[in-house]
Amino acid sequence: MSIPQSGGGPIESRDQLAAYLEAGCKPRSDWRIGTEHEKFGYCTDTLRPLPYDGERSIKAMLEGLRFRYGWAPVFEGENIVGLEKEGANVSLEPGGQLELSGAPLETIHQTCDEVNTHLREVKDIADEIGAGFIGLGAAPVWTHGDMPMMPKGRYRLMTDYMGRVGTHGTQMMYRTCTVQVNLDFESEADMVRKLRVALALQPVATALFANSPFFEGRLNGHKSWRSRIWRDLDADRTGMLPWVFDDGMGFERWVDYALDVPMYFVYRDGRYIDALGQSFRDFLDGRLPALPGEVPTLSDWADHLTTIFPEARIKKFIEMRGADGGPWRRLCALPAFWVGLMYDQGALDAAWDLVKDWDAETREAWRVEAAVHGLQARVGGRAMQDLAREVVDIARGGLKARARPGLGGMVVDERHFLHALEDTIETGRAPADELLEAYHDDWGGDLTRIYKEFSY
Repeated sequence: MSIPQSGGGPIESRDQLAAYLEAGCKPRSDWRIGTEHEKFGYCTDTLRPLPYDGERSIKAMLEGLRFRYGWAPVFEGENIVGLEKEGANVSLEPGGQLELSGAPLETIHQTCDEVNTHLREVKDIADEIGAGFIGLGAAPVWTHGDMPMMPKGRYRLMTDYMGRVGTHGTQMMYRTCTVQVNLDFESEADMVRKLRVALALQPVATALFANSPFFEGRLNGHKSWRSRIWRDLDADRTGMLPWVFDDGMGFERWVDYALDVPMYFVYRDGRYIDALGQSFRDFLDGRLPALPGEVPTLSDWADHLTTIFPEARIKKFIEMRGADGGPWRRLCALPAFWVGLMYDQGALDAAWDLVKDWDAETREAWRVEAAVHGLQARVGGRAMQDLAREVVDIARGGLKARARPGLGGMVVDERHFLHALEDTIETGRAPADELLEAYHDDWGGDLTRIYKEFSY
């Protein structure tokens, strides 16, 4: 979940809303890669989730990272709820999932170095306090009652609201983890092309990164239960957004969509003010019941944009949101997948050619089938495994054309970061398939084994 936004004066006209998004346009030379990933923390002796406070806790993790590795603290009231350093931040999901939102970097080599450094720092502190961290798309054993709530006002408001608008909202908040990548666009037309490709091919990422076949100690019948959760969360702010593929799509159309998404809150003076279900359109007119007579600032608009959760979304960049959290190689593979597709024009055009004739029903069918069957999904007689192979081939070509070397020039480009996905396609086994095989064979149905064998 995002930290509160800051900066920007009062919004004086609706035009500023689209202008805010358009301000994200950058020349290709300034395009960057921002990778975010979440992981579950637990006590190594009890295998229970880490509480917020105490000797073995999320707070102890944050304080350890702060004092040993020079991260600056972020507080809400008296509680430390995050860290900042050199353009990156560490934040907390509602159930204590620890998230690194990486700095905007030029290459995937740098991204992987950042991931390595972060996981090493986390492990150092975790080992000292008797904690562990595991990368999965959904908590395999814990129930909702097992989960702590992090001391953030945003999450208290959201927890109440989620119970009113869908059936799986609190599951998403407290018991799922993701890895996602944030990418830039050059112009409105470039944004539209990238967003359409991102939405259409998000199910391919879901299948390749599927890593949540267990929930509440049982098989759940899905390769990605996390993806299943998002389908019954809040219809006003989730989904595949079929209107993005209509004529006239652009920044203004996104503004229209965002204005129709009910609000969660307004952040003022370190406090989250309840605006659940209220309208940003009313806010623009000074008629918000939560703050009568006030008009929003640009930071309020930025905050509101963080409460919209489709499979891909735009702010001042595009977020790819369809992948389960996972092991180290996957954390580097996801940005490689999307950068290969998005940051070379030939690859982007090839990806669009692949999906441009799909209708909304086809895109939604891939989304559903990917969650249930992963790489074994089929839609219209086509196999996901074959589709994924074609998409990864396009991404590989894009990374080759990008030609960004690493290790002082010893590695000619970024293609090797796709090896984990190439292995998955060759074998037809995503992480969920490996987990299921271990569960049925070596583990004999004992899910506690997952912590020892799949933790960082």
